Amino acid sequence: MNWTLEFSPLIAPFWLSCFTLAIFAVVIFGLLRKQHRAIWRMFAGFALLLVLANPTLQRELRDILPSVAAIVIDESASQTIGERREQTQQAVKNLQAQLKNFQNVDVRIIHAGASVSPDSKGTELFQPLVQGLSDVPAERIAGAFLITDGQVHDVPAETSALPFHAPLHALITGEEKEHDRRVVVVDAPRFALLNSRQKIRFRVEDNDHPDERVGVQIRLNGNEVSTLNVRTGQIVEHEIEIKTAGENVVEISAENAENELTALNNRAAISIKGVRENLRVLLISGEPHSGERTWRNLLKADPAVDLVHFTILRPPDKVDATPIRELSLIAFPVRELFQDKIGEFDLIIFDRYERRNILPMIYFSNMADYVNKGGAVLVVSGPEDHGVDSVYQTALASVLPVEPTGELTEKPYLPQLSEVGFRHPVTRGLPGSSSGEPKWGRWFRAINVDVKSGETLMTGPSSAPLLVLNRAGEGRTATLLSDQVWLWARNFEGGGPHTDLLRRVVHWLMKEPDLDEETLRAQQNGTNISIQRQSMSESGTAVQVQRPDGAVESIRLKPMSPGLWQGTVSATLPGLYRITHGDKTALLAVGPPNPQEFVDMRSTKEKLGIITQAMGGTTERLKNKTFSVPRIRLINTGDKAYGTGWAGLYQRNVTDLKGIEHFPLLQTLLGLLLTLSFLSLAWFREGR
Repeated sequence: MNWTLEFSPLIAPFWLSCFTLAIFAVVIFGLLRKQHRAIWRMFAGFALLLVLANPTLQRELRDILPSVAAIVIDESASQTIGERREQTQQAVKNLQAQLKNFQNVDVRIIHAGASVSPDSKGTELFQPLVQGLSDVPAERIAGAFLITDGQVHDVPAETSALPFHAPLHALITGEEKEHDRRVVVVDAPRFALLNSRQKIRFRVEDNDHPDERVGVQIRLNGNEVSTLNVRTGQIVEHEIEIKTAGENVVEISAENAENELTALNNRAAISIKGVRENLRVLLISGEPHSGERTWRNLLKADPAVDLVHFTILRPPDKVDATPIRELSLIAFPVRELFQDKIGEFDLIIFDRYERRNILPMIYFSNMADYVNKGGAVLVVSGPEDHGVDSVYQTALASVLPVEPTGELTEKPYLPQLSEVGFRHPVTRGLPGSSSGEPKWGRWFRAINVDVKSGETLMTGPSSAPLLVLNRAGEGRTATLLSDQVWLWARNFEGGGPHTDLLRRVVHWLMKEPDLDEETLRAQQNGTNISIQRQSMSESGTAVQVQRPDGAVESIRLKPMSPGLWQGTVSATLPGLYRITHGDKTALLAVGPPNPQEFVDMRSTKEKLGIITQAMGGTTERLKNKTFSVPRIRLINTGDKAYGTGWAGLYQRNVTDLKGIEHFPLLQTLLGLLLTLSFLSLAWFREGR
């Protein structure tokens, strides 16, 4: 803390200057008149001038700020190989122990490289380094250490990209001359139409065996579909048939090589989303009625649905011998629809249909076969379905879940969810539903039936079945035992969730995966995997998660609503995650098909050598057995920052101003005495 002399004038500088000139004028005037003793007046004036100038001793009070040294730890997937993680941990402990010996050095630990997001650009260490030191002035940064295997993908081309200039040292884990094999996906579709064959192109790379035969296994949704024998380095083209809607995971696995570094990148996972072409729906309305437009509006509003709608306009009680083909502008293409092209429809809906010799009985047999082979039929029942002309009195009844009793109930009632309905994804969480009385309007008619199979999701008057879903063969059927859902659409007594209910029923019939009763799903959310188990039973809620490196973890799911459990697990590695619960398995490909992290997992010094040298630091490999790190020295800014067995950090010596002390040299009384003394001396000398 050095003292400095400062002046704090008691009057304005202008007047101080004027006073100085006045003193000189008086002295010069006296000398011109040969009054040599006038020089004493000058001393007296200068004494007064000094008092007015107020000389002060000043010193700054400063605290020495510690320099900041950063340790960046690479936590990427390649750092889990062999002894690299142990090397990293030991190196961090060694560096921290050495840096504790320096009083004015703060240490910041920065964890980086663990991102597995789909848009991840690989191992990034420099961006976290910059962010971790963003609140530290550049003049306080002593330097940084990177502990990594050298596979870093955000190395800046210029040192100007870093907001400081201080020694940057890299400590490299792993061994030299490592051998690795990997699978590279060259081209793969992201979306595919159902039942289409899609081409995927890939190659197997091996740095030690560039032209060798390797066995490759291809799996689709966990099931083996092909086994190939390919040559390393050559692009292979293979076709996969997509049969399932939603995410389809294709796994390509190459056999392990001898003395290989890791098998993590011997597998590649591709996610292909199976999508349907526009769903084709055939709607047959038996007669014009109030609810007909409800179905038409619902299906026409969905851009993914191609609707073919026929309405029979002849009243059922009219006796008329006029041929059917003469009663319409366009003939009803019975043979084309129900024999030649029936397999092209995803769903057939009978809306209050009554047999009137329009459809021969043989076509109902065709529809039963259509369902057993994977088709879907929905029957919306009206008053006609309790008689002998009902579709339940045809061959179609063999795949329908109910059988009418011949009775019709016509009285007000409130549709309610059954116990199964509260758990089933089609009706679970319908707006207005509750464990008590639901908050929607009443209906006034229902068909009485006996349930043969399937699941009753909604009940009507006296808890009778109202909505029944059923699986038949490879297909699905459903029956809605009332034609009055249109009351909800017209907002009668507050209306009801007709759109949600009908759309869910339609999509369940067309095998929408999200509406299946027993499903296990997994979805990536940032660096986590969200797991969802949907089940109609109260089975256990613990799922097994197998990570890309083979490690297995048990995760307990939490109940979210009846029939639905959810849980979360961290995704620390890119690659294929396999989640199992009982006989259900969900596959999830985390990260891009070719993670940058897996392009090359061999330890290297080359990628960091240029930037560390430009920053005045060095790149050194850690020894496997001793995990030794260089000795750390504090050096002056600009000095050489490394040598044999040592690495340097700048000793910045930055200070922070805390305050300023002032000591006036001439107090008011002292200044007055000094001035009077010189005036007295001048008077005494001139008086002689």
